[in-house]
Amino acid sequence: MELDLPGCRIRSWWAGDAPALSTHADNRKIWLNVRDRFPHPYTLADAEAWLARVAAATPETQFAIELDGEAGGGIGLFLQQDVERYSAEIGYWLGEAYWGRGLMTAVVRRFTEYAFDTFDLCRIYANVFEWNPASCRVLEKAGYVLEGRHHRAAVKDGCVLDNLVYASVRDFRPGRGPGADRL
Repeated sequence: MELDLPGCRIRSWWAGDAPALSTHADNRKIWLNVRDRFPHPYTLADAEAWLARVAAATPETQFAIELDGEAGGGIGLFLQQDVERYSAEIGYWLGEAYWGRGLMTAVVRRFTEYAFDTFDLCRIYANVFEWNPASCRVLEKAGYVLEGRHHRAAVKDGCVLDNLVYASVRDFRPGRGPGADRL
């Protein structure tokens, strides 16, 4: 998959991305705003393990954000299951070297369009730690709406935090995806 945008592109991860991935992802400022499954420090071995995992995944839901010819960030979906099977959580990060360029809003907006067009979804949501207003602005500018605040719902770096829930929803009639015959 490739989606070209001004200043960057969203593409599949490549095995050769490991050095750039470990360089850009090894940043405490990034780690503070993502789930704990994102390692810190982020080593070359972590990058190689991640790339092997996403290469084997079907369907492909995790993608590189390429800037200046290298993977400088990531964006992906975590498809939900059971009664939430028409929903997905979006997650993204960008290497600090690329902050302040105004790219993430366009990336999130275009990736959300891609996700709705590709997967049988009616809702894409994001959880944002309360101390991350920059991510809130990205989501709002990309058309996501604040649905609520989950008080004291997350623990990061030893701090108990509120989680802000943003979502993009579309009109939807189930029936094309897995489990449609059970509805």
